[in-house]
Amino acid sequence: MAFPEPKPRPPELPQKRLKTLDCGQGAVRAVRFNVDGNYCLTCGSDKTLKLWNPLRGTLLRTYSGHGYEVLDAAGSFDNSSLCSGGGDKAVVLWDVASGQVVRKFRGHAGKVNTVQFNEEATVILSGSIDSSIRCWDCRSRRPEPVQTLDEARDGVSSVKVSDHEVLTGSVDGRMRRYDLRMGQLFSDYVGSPITCTCFSRDGQCTLVSSLDSTLRLLDKDTGELLGEYKGHKNQEYKLDCCLSERDTHVVSCSEDGKVFFWDLVEGALALALPVGHGVVQSLAYHPTEPCLLTAMGGSVQCWREETYEAEDGAG
Repeated sequence: MAFPEPKPRPPELPQKRLKTLDCGQGAVRAVRFNVDGNYCLTCGSDKTLKLWNPLRGTLLRTYSGHGYEVLDAAGSFDNSSLCSGGGDKAVVLWDVASGQVVRKFRGHAGKVNTVQFNEEATVILSGSIDSSIRCWDCRSRRPEPVQTLDEARDGVSSVKVSDHEVLTGSVDGRMRRYDLRMGQLFSDYVGSPITCTCFSRDGQCTLVSSLDSTLRLLDKDTGELLGEYKGHKNQEYKLDCCLSERDTHVVSCSEDGKVFFWDLVEGALALALPVGHGVVQSLAYHPTEPCLLTAMGGSVQCWREETYEAEDGAG
């Protein structure tokens, strides 16, 4: 006789502050988990990039080489490389272990808002206020990009990559999805400057936030509006949004010092998490666990679910 499957646990939201990292790098412009969620990167207004173990609160390495503030960073699938972009218009490829600059790619005409590796970490995609997305070959010595996507009519605020797609958001109010297998471009007009775009974890939906203080969930293939999420404040800044680790909640930064969680299906506000006084500049959600990182001012806060017990030495 087969036993019934155990009921999946209801999703828990990260609302217990475990750690605060005083990053010591000026204002933290972005915080990003690495691929498995064991480490995080912080981008500083003091031109540095730092690698941390967020649960222990330990600094592992500092990466110096940008000429101006660092605005975004990402880790490769195998944790051997990092990429970053910033106010110096440069895209930098780093060796994680040595801390050295491997390549510095120049070609953007304005600051680089967003960077991502492709899945194999052979290409870096960078989005800039110069309205272009440039694709840089990590293995080539050629100084120019292998491809430039210049459909945006205004600055590019967000770039996300799946195995065969590139999802972009622009200040021109359009979310664009490039299907690399089919060689097609799909565009959805939101009407307000876009601050962040992302795929749902199951790859079926896209989430987009814009400066009308609204997040929208769209069916990736049809563009149908599946949900709208409001209550937070986003009228001035480029703020992050994402989905929780099991696609149950929509999560967004806010300019009023909170992080907002909405039930994805119902659209109802589930939690407004008070982080502090000021703008929650950036957030990162753990790939598999209810763990959230937030950035405000010069520090990063690490949050877990209420029932979480820190392992010995990690608390």
